[in-house]
Amino acid sequence: MSLNLEEKKAVVAEVSAQVAKAQAIIIAEYRGLEVGHMTQLRAKARQSGIYFRVLKNSLARRAVTDTPFTGLSEYMVGPLAYGIGSDPVAAAKVLYEFSRGNDKFVIKAGAMANFVMSGQEIANLASLPSRDELLSKLLGTMQAPIANFVRTLNEVPTRFVRGLAAVRDQKETA
Repeated sequence: MSLNLEEKKAVVAEVSAQVAKAQAIIIAEYRGLEVGHMTQLRAKARQSGIYFRVLKNSLARRAVTDTPFTGLSEYMVGPLAYGIGSDPVAAAKVLYEFSRGNDKFVIKAGAMANFVMSGQEIANLASLPSRDELLSKLLGTMQAPIANFVRTLNEVPTRFVRGLAAVRDQKETA
C-alpha cells in the first residue's frame, strides 16, 4: 500500500527526529527474512532503546540529508531495515547478534557522525562493552582505592579487639 504525500512527510519528520538525536545508524538487508524473526528483532531493539524501522530508501535519504549521516545515502539500495540508536555499541550489538543467528539478515553499512562503517567495522563495534558496562567498570575502579582505605582503617581496631580477646582468653585459662 502506497503512502500519500502527507503520510510520507510525517514518516520523514519522524525519522528525522530520531536521526537528530542518534549517535549511530545501521542499515541491514532483510531479504527473505520471515515476519516472526523480524518481530523478535523489533522486540530486542525496543528493549535496548533502538529505533528500528523498515523504510522506503527514498524517505530514508530525505531524513538523513544535511545530517552527519549523509554518507549512508549511497548504501541505501534494496530492501533495508534501519536501526537508529543513541548508544552506538548497543545498536551494533543488537543488530549484529541477530545477523549471526539469521543468514538472511545482512548488515550492509552503518554510520556514526561523519563516519561511514562497513559491516566488519560494525562487528568490531559490537564486540566493545556497552556504555553502561564501561561506566560500571569506571565506577568500580574509582571506588577501589576508597574501599581499600576504609578496609585498612578498619583493620587497626579489629586487630586491637582480637589482641584483647586473646589476652582475655589466656587469663581465663590460667
